[in-house]
Amino acid sequence: MTIANCATTGLEVFQATDDAPWNRDRIMHLFRRAGYGATPEQINLALMEGMEATVDRLLDEAINQPKREQPEWAFWDYDALIARQIAPFDLYREWSQGFMREALNNGVREKLELFWQNHFVTTYESHSCPSYYYQYTDLIATHAFGDFERFVGDVGRNPAMLAFLNGFQNTRQNPNENYARELFELFTLGENNGYTQQDIVEASRALTGWNGWTSYCGPVEWASWGYDPGNKTVFGRTGTWNYRSLIKILFEERAPQIARFIAEKLYRYYVNASIDEATVAGMAQTFQYNDFQIAPVLRQLWKSAHFYDEAHVGALIKSPMDLITTWAREGNLGDFGNYYDWGFFAMANMGQYLGEPPDVAGWQGDRAWIDSNRLALRWEVMDGFAWAQYNEQNNIYVEFARELTNNSDSADEIARAMVDYFIPRGLLTEAAYENAVDAFKWEVPENYYSNGVWSLDYPTSNWQFVLLMRHIGRMPEFQLT
Repeated sequence: MTIANCATTGLEVFQATDDAPWNRDRIMHLFRRAGYGATPEQINLALMEGMEATVDRLLDEAINQPKREQPEWAFWDYDALIARQIAPFDLYREWSQGFMREALNNGVREKLELFWQNHFVTTYESHSCPSYYYQYTDLIATHAFGDFERFVGDVGRNPAMLAFLNGFQNTRQNPNENYARELFELFTLGENNGYTQQDIVEASRALTGWNGWTSYCGPVEWASWGYDPGNKTVFGRTGTWNYRSLIKILFEERAPQIARFIAEKLYRYYVNASIDEATVAGMAQTFQYNDFQIAPVLRQLWKSAHFYDEAHVGALIKSPMDLITTWAREGNLGDFGNYYDWGFFAMANMGQYLGEPPDVAGWQGDRAWIDSNRLALRWEVMDGFAWAQYNEQNNIYVEFARELTNNSDSADEIARAMVDYFIPRGLLTEAAYENAVDAFKWEVPENYYSNGVWSLDYPTSNWQFVLLMRHIGRMPEFQLT
């Protein structure tokens, strides 16, 4: 079923008005889509800065954010791991959890890196080498905001990609078409868009030569014996093309198709699963005009009236990463005890196993995140999250509510404020708000709320927030971002 995109605005810069103010709701929309939510302090800063300064700051900070420190094992082969009696999976898991930590503390860079991991898909399982996984994620981090042509040029020679799409097996004696096919279909042009089967065959010959596998999990080197030096004809151009010249020809001959394909994917990721053709066309034009630099496209999009159009608020279903990280970040609720270990496996159970997309097409996102089984898993995860936070530091919800409501002593006001803070567009009916209030009030006698006995200092208030957070976590509206 196709749902129409109902936005009425375009890529013109958003201008705050009385009817469409730069307020908390729009700020939270920006932070939830560009990253993983905003803390109350970040919301207050954005209110003072205004939209354009906030977007510039978010992007510039993310672009200049240092990459994670290279681990000791970054280039170890399998023999080095075994000699040190280190389980490869443990290093892979710890590196993934480090990504989760960065996402909780920062968010904008990590949100985009995860987009590219789901675009240039590899799987850890295809090689089981922590070193390859590190080198792949480091490459993603290097190019995330930069030159897309260089990005494409580098990713195909990455050991994780060579393992996943059979680059090791692609030789002049026995060409393998896997990478050439996905280079066109999934990475640059889109399915059946501007290439032929013969282009794939000829491109696979140009991509030969990266066959020098020195040791299991070791470096991959150029091997002249594997390279096909003969003439190849790709997109109507004939020559002794190699890896680099093939990528150059691809961007010279198919620039409009590449720009359109990537612009649409970015739009679906950050704005709406149903595209607006005019907006995507404008993004593609910006992409080409800026020589395939990625950051200008995001800067234009996040400053646009289209991005803040009411039609897009709460229009996407949260990924598992969105679900747990945004919840934790917005309420200053994360980083407890075993949060990262718990979160890593919780996300995997909900369908987003970091480093293990389901296939070469990646996680499909939006509605694909939800089915009857995974919805129940989401409820269980949020229940567990609420409990874990309470057990780790049982006054955390109370302190958050004090800040959010200016230390209100009204249970009704507090419950409604919490709902509105965590739900993108609030609730549709008064009855839904009343249900949340009832969940929060629990079994405390009603007269305690009216005669001033109950306040945030009441002995059961911490436990009541657990009940409220569990209630919010099960709302259909909470699944949206």
